[in-house]
Amino acid sequence: MYSLFLKRFIDIIFSGFLISILLPVIVLIGFVLGINNRGNPFFTQKRPGLNGKLFRLVKFKTMTDEVDDQGQILPDEDRLKGLGKIIRKFSMDEIPQLWNVLIGDMSLVGPRPLLEEYLPLYSKEQAKRHLVRPGITGLAQVNGRNAISWEKKFEYDLVYVNNLSLKMDSKILILTFFKFLRPEGIHQEGHVTMPKFKGKKDQDLI
Repeated sequence: MYSLFLKRFIDIIFSGFLISILLPVIVLIGFVLGINNRGNPFFTQKRPGLNGKLFRLVKFKTMTDEVDDQGQILPDEDRLKGLGKIIRKFSMDEIPQLWNVLIGDMSLVGPRPLLEEYLPLYSKEQAKRHLVRPGITGLAQVNGRNAISWEKKFEYDLVYVNNLSLKMDSKILILTFFKFLRPEGIHQEGHVTMPKFKGKKDQDLI
């Protein structure tokens, strides 16, 4: 039986190993982004984790803090450029989340941690995505990533939660590796990432 204890043990072993192996890459990307972002190479934000408990997610900062003449932050497509686009394309911005995995906020595999503001918008079924730790990669990420609808993402999340197994985690990790080699599904048409989730009523469950 694939228990949450065994899943956590695997997370600790592999996240620690990957951090040690990728340390030169982490330092290099951090150094370059630190120059581009005025000394701050990281983006942090509170996200809901296991059972909806908030934690501070960390990523490499791929967007600038540019504002318009009125001091308003520019749209995502205007702040994602150059090096940031390359890092986002190959999902290298997610590497610092290995630290979140190591300390127990996240898992290597699970539903992606979304914005805190989405919590009251989930249907009862969609909220079940928080019954497991969020992951760096997940079933939705290897089946379309940001190119699929929110409804389809949540459908994949629920399939994962309801069928949690070592076999599924292993398959997702293998597929993630190949997705890394051939990036796709990074954004929806007309968006540089993913449009915001607007909510869905219980009677309209997927």
